[in-house]
Amino acid sequence: MKVLVTGGAGFIGSHIVDKLLAEKADVFVLDNLSTGQKENIPSTVPLWEMDIRSPEIIPKIAQENFDYIIHQAAQTSVPYSIEHPIEDCQTNILGLVHLLEAARQSKVKRVLFASTAAIYGDALTLPIKEEAPKMPLSFYGLSKLTEESYLDLYWKNFGIEYVVLRYSNVYGERQGAGGEGGVVDIFTRGLLAEKRLNIFGDGEQTRDFIHGIDVASANWQALLTKYPNQAYNVSSQTEITLNDFIKVLDEIWGEKITPHYQPPREGDIVRSVLDSSKARTQLEWEPKIEFKQGLTQLLDYLKSHC
Repeated sequence: MKVLVTGGAGFIGSHIVDKLLAEKADVFVLDNLSTGQKENIPSTVPLWEMDIRSPEIIPKIAQENFDYIIHQAAQTSVPYSIEHPIEDCQTNILGLVHLLEAARQSKVKRVLFASTAAIYGDALTLPIKEEAPKMPLSFYGLSKLTEESYLDLYWKNFGIEYVVLRYSNVYGERQGAGGEGGVVDIFTRGLLAEKRLNIFGDGEQTRDFIHGIDVASANWQALLTKYPNQAYNVSSQTEITLNDFIKVLDEIWGEKITPHYQPPREGDIVRSVLDSSKARTQLEWEPKIEFKQGLTQLLDYLKSHC
């Protein structure tokens, strides 16, 4: 099995690379290293330092005849997408089309795509199922939703299978402050650095946190599934407020943490929790890492790497 992981030197991508290597896959990584780090992947893994926005990636990928492409490279910040919609569009939409053209010109069997809970917006019914209305509040959510349509049309027109994985808020080792689970990295690093922890809004907004290792496992199952060409929510299916998140940090840290409340940010979702029962059934996947356990592991990791 020959697999290309875009964004493979980044947070989620590097966990996927670890999983693929453990399963004895032949792995290549494409990453422009704008947020990824060479140190996140073994030196034995071929690394192409290229940008998905460049058409030069099309012949480079096509000539390798990959079996699968796992597309993680993206612009993932909601606030950044609001301020820079053109760059968000170029990175997310144009970048995917370049990959799909490379897949069309070679023998790629299936493309796995990292989508997001942000496509749903502020849903009326929780937990959110895959068929729920799509009402993105940010250009990031809109670009991801548009990419899903591109995948579906490439399958219908050219026969390239796909699996869309709609991640909730991913956190874990190697994470940066950007992206949807970035609040975990900001809070944990801030705690270690004795910085003020800011919450935008009243802290009652909710998130559904899922560990990067569990996300990597979902991607592996998506490579194997007999049910492609559809979307799956990948989540813990556990709704937690940011105020309760702080309380969990209190328990781990062993002392009271007092956050500072700031005005809400434009484009932020108020409540979010995904129904991942479809992935659990059809992908035969199950998250393993409970939130407090994952936070404890992350703090231990940061203590040894900061």
